[in-house]
Amino acid sequence: MQTTSLQQLKFPIGECPVIKHPSNQEIEAAIQSIEVFPQLLESTLNGVSNEALNYRYRPDGWKVKQVVHHCADSHMNSIIRFKLALTEDIPHIRPYHEHLWAELNDSLSDDLSDTLLLLKGLHNKWASLLKSLTESDLLLEFEHPEHGTRFNLGENIMVYDWHCRHHLAHIRQGLESEGKYN
Repeated sequence: MQTTSLQQLKFPIGECPVIKHPSNQEIEAAIQSIEVFPQLLESTLNGVSNEALNYRYRPDGWKVKQVVHHCADSHMNSIIRFKLALTEDIPHIRPYHEHLWAELNDSLSDDLSDTLLLLKGLHNKWASLLKSLTESDLLLEFEHPEHGTRFNLGENIMVYDWHCRHHLAHIRQGLESEGKYN
């Protein structure tokens, strides 16, 4: 029997690739991925028990429910970063402590209904914004102080395409683990 390495459990679809100058086709596919994420999430979680929502996706990792709540937190921050870059000159974005947010009461709730509803509306709004971006908009940047670098919006679309798929894989992995990492 082959054991899964911690690295494989952390990055089930691989680490986030750096795509500095994505093609129009890559951008369109990434926006589509971002747009359908809430539906994929809902279908994955359909009929899942509260017990299963408390399975961890890896040893010392978040519970399935925390990953779902994290997606809402992260994606709310992301749309704000897009809007800042569209309306300000290379804004310095404000990072947040996602590991601490994951321990807040709302992120520990077994009730995912509000979070799934929020993600559905947020992703509809976000996809609409992303589809409206021009080629010059895609080159607009923000500065991320934790990484000490600038990200352009085209690159960031690719990051959040990966982020959606990455955490959907975590959720599926956690559910399939049936609690073996708890």
